[in-house]
Amino acid sequence: MSTLSLPPVLSSPRDDAIQLYRAFKGLGCDTAAVVNILAHRDATQRSLIQHEYRAMYSEDLLKRLVSELRGKLETAVLLWMHDPAGRDAIVIRQALLPDLTNLDAATEVICSRTPSQIQLIKQNYQAKFGVFLEQDIERHTSGDHKKLLLAYVSTSRYEGLEVDREMAMKDAKALYKAGEKRLGTDEKTFIRIFSERSRAQLAAISAAYHDMYGGSLKKAVKSETSGKFERGLLTILQCSENPAKYFAKALHKAMKGLGTDDTTLIRIIVTRTEIDMQYIKAEYLRKYKKTLNDAVHSDTSGHYRTFLLSLLGPNN
Repeated sequence: MSTLSLPPVLSSPRDDAIQLYRAFKGLGCDTAAVVNILAHRDATQRSLIQHEYRAMYSEDLLKRLVSELRGKLETAVLLWMHDPAGRDAIVIRQALLPDLTNLDAATEVICSRTPSQIQLIKQNYQAKFGVFLEQDIERHTSGDHKKLLLAYVSTSRYEGLEVDREMAMKDAKALYKAGEKRLGTDEKTFIRIFSERSRAQLAAISAAYHDMYGGSLKKAVKSETSGKFERGLLTILQCSENPAKYFAKALHKAMKGLGTDDTTLIRIIVTRTEIDMQYIKAEYLRKYKKTLNDAVHSDTSGHYRTFLLSLLGPNN
């Protein structure tokens, strides 16, 4: 489901390719024109523009963008040019590479995606990098965090909304026994249930846990686990209940206090624009009493600001 609330695009991909070529020609790049075209095209249109550009100018548009753009804008635009699964594969790969390691980013992307999204990411990952996603997880992560990610990307889960209440109560009990009821934590049980149950089922387990033990499953995860493993479990749990709220909180955190975590800001806005951005904007407004657009506006500047705000769409 695309949330790009755009007027119908009247120019063809060929026209766009010509306009981009003109923007690159001459002294300096007409960055405003580049942003204005690319920020308002969906994944199919962006792919067609790249195809037309190569056909007409025997040049790779992405390479040209690298040479014309700079800094945060370059990062954001290049990420936007890919389709969602290809983009996720790139984000995970970069996050797992030793010189750039950002395991939080890899954990966020893997643990917030649906089983069908993960299948597409895995196909793209192998096609782009000649290695299986599982091999890179194996190589660059460790401990229970590694076990959770490997289980999560290799287990097929039901994607429907039906839940089994009895099973939910059984799992809630197993999680209680594996965590709060005992000294130490039985991590295997957490990994098994969190990687095998559907989103709807996990939300039902969370509700059953609260009914049966008075505390929240989220609090139990926080008190029983730590570090990257905790982060993975919490991402899976929060995205089973309300993914938009999870991303609204992550965006708020990226802009809170002094300085901005632009890597996170770019990653979330670019990867969620064509998935659930209007829900994230609604959650942001509800929780923080200001629009996401206003928050981004006050934390960014220049063409970079224009680009992100164009992806976000109307200020509501």
